[in-house]
Amino acid sequence: MKKLILPLLLFSAYFIYAQEEQSFEYNKWSVEVAGGLHKPGKPFAGNYSTDTPAFGQVSLGARYMFNNRGGLKLDFGYSTLQEDDNSLPFKTNYYRVSLQGVANVGSVLNFENWTNRIGLLAHGGIGYSQLSPKEPIDRDSNDQMLHAIIGLSPQLKLGNRVALTTDVSMIGNVRQDYTWDGTSTTRIRGFDGLMVNFSVGLTFYLGKHEKHADWATEASVFEDKLADHEERISKIETDLIDSDQDGVPDYLDREPNTVSGVTVDSKGVAVDKNENGIPDELESPLDARYVRVGSTVVDDKGTIEELLNKGYVNVYFKFNSDKPETYSLEAINYLIKYMKDHPSANAELIGYADEIGSPAYNQTLSENRAKRVYEILIASGVSEGRLSYRGGGEDTTVDKSSSPARQLVRRVTFRLK
Repeated sequence: MKKLILPLLLFSAYFIYAQEEQSFEYNKWSVEVAGGLHKPGKPFAGNYSTDTPAFGQVSLGARYMFNNRGGLKLDFGYSTLQEDDNSLPFKTNYYRVSLQGVANVGSVLNFENWTNRIGLLAHGGIGYSQLSPKEPIDRDSNDQMLHAIIGLSPQLKLGNRVALTTDVSMIGNVRQDYTWDGTSTTRIRGFDGLMVNFSVGLTFYLGKHEKHADWATEASVFEDKLADHEERISKIETDLIDSDQDGVPDYLDREPNTVSGVTVDSKGVAVDKNENGIPDELESPLDARYVRVGSTVVDDKGTIEELLNKGYVNVYFKFNSDKPETYSLEAINYLIKYMKDHPSANAELIGYADEIGSPAYNQTLSENRAKRVYEILIASGVSEGRLSYRGGGEDTTVDKSSSPARQLVRRVTFRLK
C-alpha cells in the first residue's frame, strides 16, 4: 500500500504546481478511447484463475489540460474476467469511474529537443468501482469499492487532431469483499484487490487552435508569446500615430486633418469659438489684414475682387492631397458670395503644388486641386459655364527645404474675369 500511496502523493504535489503555471492559447480538451489486456492479481479463491494477461478491458475518458504541463482526466473503465484452461469456470464484470491528475512528462523532460511526435503522460488519482460476479454465482448485490489508479501513457502524434496512445495502469481496490471469481469473500488489509491494464487507443483533440497542450513545447510557447507581444506593440504603435501632429492620436482624433500648429481640444478638434469654420489662431491674422463690413470682406484699399485677384484669398491643401483644409472652406465661400452678388462675373481656378515629387506628377496634382475646388463651387450653386480651372504645376517661388513655405504654395488661387 505504501508503495502505491507515495507515488500518488508525489504526483499530487506536481499536479498542484502545474495548475499554477500560466495557461497558453492551445486546445485543452481531448477525448480518449482505449482497450486491451488486463492482469488481475490477488485475490482468487482456490481452483480459480484467469489467463495472464487476457483481453477484456476498455476505457473511455475526457481530459482537460490547464496548460502544457498538467491537467485533469475523468474516465470510465470496464473489464470482464473469465477462467483460463486450468480454472473452474467463472465470469465477473468490473466497472470503475476515476478522477485523475495528468502530468505531461514529455514537456517536463523537453522531448522536443529530439522529437516532436513522441510524448509521455503520467496519470494518477482515485475513484469508485464495482465488482459484479455473474458465474458460477450471480450475486444479488455488487461489491462496492474505492480504488487508486496510477499509470504511464506513451503517445505517438498522428496529426494535430489525433494521437495514438498506449497505456500501462495499476489499479488498487480498497475494501474488495469478493474474490475476482466472485465465489468467496476476502478481508485483506489495505489494497485487497490489484489489477494491471495494458491498453492501446486513440486520443482526439478538440478545439479551434492548431496545437493541443500535449504538444505545446516551451519553444512554441515562447514563439507564440513573442508573436502576441509583437502584435500588441504593433497595435500600440498604430494607435499612437498622429497624422496632423496636434498631440491627439488618430484613434481618438475626431478631426485628424487639423492644420498643423493650431490649438485643439482633448478630442483633436481645432478651437473655433465663433464656429465660423476657421480655427481661432488663424482667424486673428485674417482679421488684422481684412476689415469686415457686414458679411462682406474688404481690405482698406479696395473690394473683395482685388483680394481674390491678388491672391489674398486661397484654398490650401495638405501634402500630396487634393482635399482642401477645413479652414480653407471659408476662402471658397468668399468666391461663392462674390459670384452670387455679381451674376455676370466669371472665375478661373488655378492649382499649384510644391516642389516635392516629379514635375509631371505635380502638374497633375495641381490640376486635381483646381478641379476639386471647381466641383465644390458647382455643388454650391455656381453655374458651370462661369468657371474654368487649370493646373499651374509647381510653385518654385519659395525655399524648397522649408516645410511652412511649402504649405503656402500648396493652394488654389482665383482670377476673376
